[in-house]
Amino acid sequence: MEAAGEAEAEAEGAVGPGVRPAGLRHRHPIAEMLDLPFLPFCVLLGGLGFMCVAFVSAWCQHWRGGFAVDGSAQMFNWHPVLMVTGMVVLYGAAALVYRLPPTWSGPKLPWKVLHGALALAAFGLAVLGLVAVFRFHNDHGTPNMYSLHSWLGLVTVLLFSCQWLAGFSAFLLPWAPGWLRALYKPVHIFFGSTILMLSVASCISGINEKLFFSLKNGTTEYKLLPAEAVFANMLGLLILLFGVLVLGALARPSWKRPDADFPDSCQPLLSDKR
Repeated sequence: MEAAGEAEAEAEGAVGPGVRPAGLRHRHPIAEMLDLPFLPFCVLLGGLGFMCVAFVSAWCQHWRGGFAVDGSAQMFNWHPVLMVTGMVVLYGAAALVYRLPPTWSGPKLPWKVLHGALALAAFGLAVLGLVAVFRFHNDHGTPNMYSLHSWLGLVTVLLFSCQWLAGFSAFLLPWAPGWLRALYKPVHIFFGSTILMLSVASCISGINEKLFFSLKNGTTEYKLLPAEAVFANMLGLLILLFGVLVLGALARPSWKRPDADFPDSCQPLLSDKR
């Protein structure tokens, strides 16, 4: 998922990290104060992503009985952990690859590969998460794909798979001409942000659905807000905050990568010209 509006930055003369476009040099002092450095923000976001993974793992381990691969309820617990780790945290990291200052100068091809590899790893974890939930449902006679959460989640994964294949074909294979890559790039960016929003919505709805099912027959109902409900609700808020911050970083003009005219900035991975 690459930065939108890179052509504008190039037209203004931005040539590398730490160098703002000429049109943005004279700004209001308040805007200058709010123009935070990206790397400290990245450290903060990384810590928040780690908290998301730690919270969902602790929830499944402490309150839901841990993990297994035998089709039991403990196998289901892999589903939320893998989905949060893959479709939210890893996918968010993939989306922000082109915001890293080292990507602003030098060859772009290695960063394309990193972007695609992180997205592929996120997709792999999502597939394993789907395997866990379908195996659990089938072994316990539970119907599949009946809830809004399941519809939203499956649409998100299917859309993500199409996004990755289209991006790989357009930007890393030699067949796509430059005009086609330029035409598809804003579409790729739009659906990248859309998929992240859908991933956050899927995870939050899944957490809520799990709490309703798990606490319905428990010692304390969800409406009485037991400790598990408080903890899982906090997890949902952390996921939402992570997604909002990633989308905010993608929309921030001063963090967008200027399109420097490097030989491989538009060169596919498998091209003969290497």
